[in-house]
Amino acid sequence: MGTFFSDTSRIACGACEDRGENVEQVTLLRQTESVRVDGARLDDLVAQLGPSGAENVVCRALEEVAVRLSHAERCHREGRSDDMRRAVRSLIAISGQIGMHALARVAADVVACVDNDDRIATAATLARLLRVGEACLGELCDTGSVTI
Repeated sequence: MGTFFSDTSRIACGACEDRGENVEQVTLLRQTESVRVDGARLDDLVAQLGPSGAENVVCRALEEVAVRLSHAERCHREGRSDDMRRAVRSLIAISGQIGMHALARVAADVVACVDNDDRIATAATLARLLRVGEACLGELCDTGSVTI
């Protein structure tokens, strides 16, 4: 088995002798997430709670989303997967409450990866969760729906 892996590595790697070569250009790939906050959900909150009540709920939810994203990232860095799972799981309900459906979906994906004990998938989906979370927070603050 070790020989097979070694042979496959040489084939996939191509010219392994060129590892010390200097390059003139390095391309940085920026990963961005396009998100859309559910305006109808925000309108429902205004209809149910009034403008002041809706603003209060949304502002508290935004704060919680930011805190829990930060906590989840810190827990992941420290190898505390159970704590990270709890923080991410709580994001599902909070983000759904204020119309951040993409964030809720990706948070559910992170929880599934943790439950499957897939560390690589967890790291990748958590990175996506952080990008989506940042985009959602920016989108909601930029809509002018919320005065902070």
